[in-house]
Amino acid sequence: MTYVVTEACINCKHTDCVQACPVDAFHEGPNFLVIDPDACIDCAACVAECPVEAIYADADVPADQRKFIDLNAELARDWPGISRKREALPEAGHWATVKDKLDQLKHP
Repeated sequence: MTYVVTEACINCKHTDCVQACPVDAFHEGPNFLVIDPDACIDCAACVAECPVEAIYADADVPADQRKFIDLNAELARDWPGISRKREALPEAGHWATVKDKLDQLKHP
């Protein structure tokens, strides 16, 4: 089992989860975080730290969010690692309540 960042993180990018990760499994894109499934040790430390409840165990990812399992693995290969907490994106408060925002995901 591994943990997966889902759609709720898009345009929020809180990094409390990053700080909680003991193995630096997080990777950072312009407006989203992902977890490298090969680095994740299934400790669940990140789950409680996410203020928008965007992180799930892969077996528990809601059906409409299952595409994020493969997306985390794919983007983790291309995006740089992040191991320190940073400020959330400026509009995070607004975007935390928005649903269906996959079209907002930026990846270089």
